Amino acid sequence: VQLQAYGGGLVQAGGSLRLSCAASERTFSGYSIGWFRQAPGKEREFVAAISWSTGSTYYADSAKGRFTISRDNAKITVYLQMNGLKPEDTADYYCAAKVRVGSSYYSENYDYWGQGTLVTVSS
Repeated sequence: VQLQAYGGGLVQAGGSLRLSCAASERTFSGYSIGWFRQAPGKEREFVAAISWSTGSTYYADSAKGRFTISRDNAKITVYLQMNGLKPEDTADYYCAAKVRVGSSYYSENYDYWGQGTLVTVSS
């Protein structure tokens, strides 16, 4: 599975961005798709995930109430709508796909990774 993440950019604090994660496959069926981020000098951290089959969603505490993860079955794409962005949200954002059993919160459970898309939030 090849994943392509895009939609990053420069935005002012309080602004919004929508990230997209597109798949090379015809379906994400059976996968969970997650978004992670990594800021300079920091470890990669979980942001949000969605089960493609059930639509169940999972969020980091830092994302709850501000970010929304969703999927488009026809476009085989997962979105991360980010509102109320803060300077501390600045990071490279990665999407990843998981087929194995295991928590969606942990990066080591993911099988495939896309390249990062940079989000920069200015104060």
